[in-house]
Amino acid sequence: MSKHTDYEKRTEEMITPILDELGFELYDVEYVKEGSDYYLRAYIDKDGGITIDDCVEVSRRMNDLLDAQPDIGGTEGYIFEVSSPGLGRVLKKDKHFEKAVGQDVDIKTYKPINGSKEFTGALKAFDKDTLTIEFDDGTEVFNRADVAQVRLSIDF
Repeated sequence: MSKHTDYEKRTEEMITPILDELGFELYDVEYVKEGSDYYLRAYIDKDGGITIDDCVEVSRRMNDLLDAQPDIGGTEGYIFEVSSPGLGRVLKKDKHFEKAVGQDVDIKTYKPINGSKEFTGALKAFDKDTLTIEFDDGTEVFNRADVAQVRLSIDF
């Protein structure tokens, strides 16, 4: 297990009881480097959406727990953030895909498929290897290994 995966897993274990108590759901945790800084981000959700006050409450409670775990972040350190996954949320885990079945998604592939790397259509089905997307003119099955990113489509 990589150190990033370890930090994310341990953060999930610490934050879950707090979120359960508040009636929130853990959407995702990520430990990433952006520029010269590392970020430990927790994305939380609830029916009706997350507010700034919700993020502040979870962040306040988590800071004490994270401070008691000096080995998270190692010598690099990190900036801890709590956020909503947003309307155009990235779908990573099976539970994200389950909730998104029937909704429009934006897909980006690593390499062109039929001359394009970007697709928008309704997520009809998924399994561990594939995503089935319905377009106005038919259905296409994408190999998950070929997909760089899937996010909920935002229609303005």
